[in-house]
Amino acid sequence: MKKLYTLLVLGSCYLSMAQTIALQTVVTGLSSAVEITHCGDNRLFIVQKGGLIRIVQNNTIVTTPFLNVSSLTVNSGEQGLLGLAFHPNYATNGQFFINYTNLSGDTVIARYTVSSSDPNVANPTGTILMTIDQPYSNHNGGSLKFGPDGFLYIGMGDGGSAGDPQNYAQNMTVNATTPSRIYLGKMLRLDVNTTVGSLNYGYPPTNPFVNQSGKQEIWALGLRNPWKFSFNRLNGDLWIADVGQNQVEEINRIQAPLSNAGLNFGWKCFEGSVVYSTCSNTTGMIAPFAEYTHAATGGCSITGGYVYTGSVYPNMLNKYFFADYCQNRMGILNITTGAITYTPFFNGNNSFTSFGEDVNGELYITGGNSLLRITDSSMGTSQFNQIGLTFAPNPSKGKINIQNPQLLSISRVELHDITGKKMAEFQPEISNIIELNTEGIRPGIYFLQIENNGNRYTEKIIFE
Repeated sequence: MKKLYTLLVLGSCYLSMAQTIALQTVVTGLSSAVEITHCGDNRLFIVQKGGLIRIVQNNTIVTTPFLNVSSLTVNSGEQGLLGLAFHPNYATNGQFFINYTNLSGDTVIARYTVSSSDPNVANPTGTILMTIDQPYSNHNGGSLKFGPDGFLYIGMGDGGSAGDPQNYAQNMTVNATTPSRIYLGKMLRLDVNTTVGSLNYGYPPTNPFVNQSGKQEIWALGLRNPWKFSFNRLNGDLWIADVGQNQVEEINRIQAPLSNAGLNFGWKCFEGSVVYSTCSNTTGMIAPFAEYTHAATGGCSITGGYVYTGSVYPNMLNKYFFADYCQNRMGILNITTGAITYTPFFNGNNSFTSFGEDVNGELYITGGNSLLRITDSSMGTSQFNQIGLTFAPNPSKGKINIQNPQLLSISRVELHDITGKKMAEFQPEISNIIELNTEGIRPGIYFLQIENNGNRYTEKIIFE
């Protein structure tokens, strides 16, 4: 039986908060964009399925591509240049990794380096780490990300067709004729800082099958097509959106530290939490953190996103943003309750293909040809003045004074960190100046929240 880790949510609903999400165009003129990421500075790197990596700098597309591998990749359907991950030590070693479909239709994981003379241009020749045989042209996965443990995670689809006809996602037997197909339907984890034998990478010693020949790279199994996954940059949680077959789209959450290697997400025994194929042994298979059905939502193929960890929009904290290729709107998952809400449909006919975050944790989305910033149009981080309150100093070193000249009745005063965790609660009072002692709060970005007549108002504050 599939083990339930938390609440499952089927269907759809709307909440007023979801109505405020808006999209701001950053740039247009991209082509089949499928990945958005950064290298640790203020630039954004956009992967185009045809084989180019473009840089967006100061809200402008840099004319010269960062990398061009169009001659190495086939651009058709779900095939192409699909993923990009910068090494955690990119600032010093200049290494980054890409995932593309080669001219034979197989998945390639390769390492490249940035030019020593121009930070906006990569060296054109890379080193192949892995080539994985693909039996069909779909379900290539494509995402690769470095986890908080410093290892490279690679999401592999089940090889394609429909219904995983060869049962690759559950298969753990190496076929001598096509040995690399053992990796299909799996999450792989590599140590790119070491090598083993003739390989251009090593195996993390905590991988669950590290002592089994041909399986050392496997970290988890039972995935259909993890088109997008991400790590929460603040706490290290792993979020995997796995595309369903005919009924259910699922979102999986693996909480940090990522010590529970060998997880089985259940495909094709289960599609989400629904039985898809009769399996003799389903012990230990885990159910999604959340899911939604095609019938209830009109969706067809989930595009995984990120948990918001930025500092500009407090209402977006503790929310996981995702989309569906068949719908021109976004889903918002409350990571505390497991409830899913949806934005209204946006203008245009976008089929959202990827999310990304910048170095500050602000979120972006692409519909293929445009890069869009996700915002909360109802509020930024300046709300106190709406009801006549101000506060100082900001930045603060231990004490805050809230000016309340209208003697408003304040029922709650709280301080939250950027993950939404409550760090302090203060005794409310009706006074012209409300003094808050925040000594002991560590330096960083926080949010001061007050409640007045049932409404909450938030301001961003920095502690030095």
